[in-house]
Amino acid sequence: MPVKPYISICIPVYNSENTIAELVRQIKKNLDSSCRLEFILVNDCSRDQSEKICTELSRNYKNVVFISLRKNFGEHNAVMCALNHAGGEYAVIIDDDFQNPPEEIIKLVREAQKGWDVVYSKYNIKKHNILRNIGSAFNDKVFNWLIGKPRHLYLSSFKVINKEVVNEIIKYKGPFPYIDGLIFRITRNVASVAVEHHDRKAGVSNYTFSKLVSLWLAMFVNFSIKPLRLAVFFGFFTAFCGFFSSFFLVFRQIFFHINDIPGWLSLYTATLLFSGLQLIFLGLLGEYTGKIYLDQNGTPQWVIKKTCNYKQRKAA
Repeated sequence: MPVKPYISICIPVYNSENTIAELVRQIKKNLDSSCRLEFILVNDCSRDQSEKICTELSRNYKNVVFISLRKNFGEHNAVMCALNHAGGEYAVIIDDDFQNPPEEIIKLVREAQKGWDVVYSKYNIKKHNILRNIGSAFNDKVFNWLIGKPRHLYLSSFKVINKEVVNEIIKYKGPFPYIDGLIFRITRNVASVAVEHHDRKAGVSNYTFSKLVSLWLAMFVNFSIKPLRLAVFFGFFTAFCGFFSSFFLVFRQIFFHINDIPGWLSLYTATLLFSGLQLIFLGLLGEYTGKIYLDQNGTPQWVIKKTCNYKQRKAA
């Protein structure tokens, strides 16, 4: 009889009072016969009754660990908290909104058992809202450039990670984790599996425009220095253009005695353009500097308010 794999189901919980209990029950129903399960539910300071429901779940099921955070730290911070307390051979990260059907988890686990470090889900038809689809597509293109991700790979939040990679991911202690960035720092042994993607069972997406921008900045600044190199390239390019323009104007005046170019509009436009670019790159430098400052002054990834069935994770 084959040994059942030990799976940690990591669920970041936010305003999911209408779905989280049913999600846990459906996962148990679909996987109890084929896997040994533990659940790590991390409540990211929900504003509804999610904390109460998760507490009841952890009291009813011994394999449900519940951790409630003191404030809203963000999805990736909540996932990092869950990974720090996951003890399974594989960690499955799944959202709390039923867009990823529980019965699809076993597909990712079976693929991971073939030797992959990480297995992402991929969707033939995505049921996210337009804003999130646009944001995801933009993030995907930028990530290809920053990290060198395979272009065919979609970075879904629904994925399975083996224990060795989890142990490496949780070594990151900075306050701005980006799970996919950490994964591609560690491994390129990554696969994907096609799964169903459903409409949200309840509520609306918690991904606002500001959260998408924050996620993009975390990816853009935390895991690559290419933006700084891009700034250097623009600096050299504009310096070259300025030098060439100056040479051209001096040449015209000396050899052709042409000095009747009004040019105030072009000068005004150029000044605005390059001033804007300078402010953008100064802001970029500020993002790097600010994140270094927040990292060095000990800004936490999360702060725990309440636990149930809590266990301190053993060192790897």
